[in-house]
Amino acid sequence: HSCWSHVWRLGLLFLVSFLGIMLLYEVPSVVFFMFLNTLTPKFYVALTGTSSLISGLILIFEWWYFRKYGTSFIEQVSVSHLRPLLGGVDNNSSNNSNSSNGDSDSNRQSVSECKVWRNPLNLFRGAEYNRYTWVTGREPLTYYDMNLSAQDHQTFFTCDSDHLRPADAIMQKAWRERNPQARISAAHEALEINECATAYILLAEEEATTIAEAEKLFKQALKAGDGCYRRSQQLQHHGSQYEAQHRRDTNVLVYIKRRLAMCARRLGRTREAVKMMRDLMKEFPLLSMFNIHENLLEALLELQAYADVQAVLAKYDDISLPKSATICYTAALLKARAVSDKFSPEAASRRGLSTAEMNAVEAIHRAVEFNPHVPKYLLEMKSLILPPEHILKRGDSEAIAYAFFHLAHWKRVEGALNLLHCTWEGTFRMIPYPLEKGHLFYPYPICTETADRELLPSFHEVSVYPKKELPFFILFTAGLCSFTAMLALLTHQFPELMGVFAKAMSDIFCSAEFRDWNCKSIFMRVEDELEIPPAPQSQHFQN
Repeated sequence: HSCWSHVWRLGLLFLVSFLGIMLLYEVPSVVFFMFLNTLTPKFYVALTGTSSLISGLILIFEWWYFRKYGTSFIEQVSVSHLRPLLGGVDNNSSNNSNSSNGDSDSNRQSVSECKVWRNPLNLFRGAEYNRYTWVTGREPLTYYDMNLSAQDHQTFFTCDSDHLRPADAIMQKAWRERNPQARISAAHEALEINECATAYILLAEEEATTIAEAEKLFKQALKAGDGCYRRSQQLQHHGSQYEAQHRRDTNVLVYIKRRLAMCARRLGRTREAVKMMRDLMKEFPLLSMFNIHENLLEALLELQAYADVQAVLAKYDDISLPKSATICYTAALLKARAVSDKFSPEAASRRGLSTAEMNAVEAIHRAVEFNPHVPKYLLEMKSLILPPEHILKRGDSEAIAYAFFHLAHWKRVEGALNLLHCTWEGTFRMIPYPLEKGHLFYPYPICTETADRELLPSFHEVSVYPKKELPFFILFTAGLCSFTAMLALLTHQFPELMGVFAKAMSDIFCSAEFRDWNCKSIFMRVEDELEIPPAPQSQHFQN
């Protein structure tokens, strides 16, 4: 940016200097005309062609920068560097300090609304994410995503009294370690001291290369974690230290049981997974931060137990509870299932929508308004990638996490994707634009693109909603490139005519009598240069 700012400053200084010399010394137009007369048509071809090439390169760079960062490079440099140089700072900034403070407060509020959540269906890092890296050579997880996971592990699996127990003290340092091999070595070191549940968790998540190996390690973690939970449960009322330790042991036990249920689901034992999830939700009904009901919904859809799915939705699809793509789109799938097998857009346009079809369409519109990125993945208009370990609700990351596991369930319901394809775009006609207010939900947050770019790998093209309009400088450089290319082509094909026009236009703008010019003088000069015999003029033409 500093390099470009210097280029802009030099160009501006050159332009001001040239205009100052012209005004101070009053360069005669004759000298300028003599210079123009010495130029050949090849010069004009080279000039316009070079201008077209340079503007085309600028256009390509601007387009690439806009697709990658969502803003114009020239506009960004102009605002950050040239506006202070040219005195573009608002003089009323002191008077508008209150409003600027209000804007900053609103910006902080909008950023706080873009809360990143733990993905309830996140994959296993060793058995799934690392295998993807070994096969493709690509990293499916970003540093930001893994750093959030490290913070989660420190929150859930550590407490202030860990330094009193050697194995827990080692694991407390292991969760902060960035190097995966160092974390695994620390987990083995902790297991040499005693049976440490969190050490087994780390090995199951990161060292196990298959789901079966991970399940074995989680079973060992369950044995150690259950004993710690029972001991801390008896001592939790003896002080704040014991209470914090019991809270940590509860988080560890819930995490282990949930991951064991997910292992059973991965290995095809879906009914066993459903039973484990139901038991876990009954045993710890207040721990909703893990969103176990979303794991349960996915497993029930795999069993095609749609009545049980509806019962779970009746409990969690409540106005007082936070929504998710899983809740909204699963509700839409159930209502679409009732009518999708017989739905025909031609028949619906003739006779109108029935009550059941209207309910299904409204449910789809509700789901699309909550997360507009999901339909393109369900309809396979955009390729899927491995879901991240954290998601942003209503963002592209949540859409990927939902479609990755639920696309098969939509395909299993006959006609559901066809109904979605016919109706999902109608949602955007119901949402007011600009999105200052929502229709069924709160206005769509403006910070999803930035957060999703941090959560999703660089090789994935982030879905953006609403679509941003092209910046002015992209349109300007596109028009400049096209105009100069057309001039280069015309100058190459008709050099004499374009040379005459160039000289005529220079006469108009540079001669002393330019105030009295008119269009007729231009055509008369062209006729004189090309020796065109004058045509007979009628009274109508003269008028």
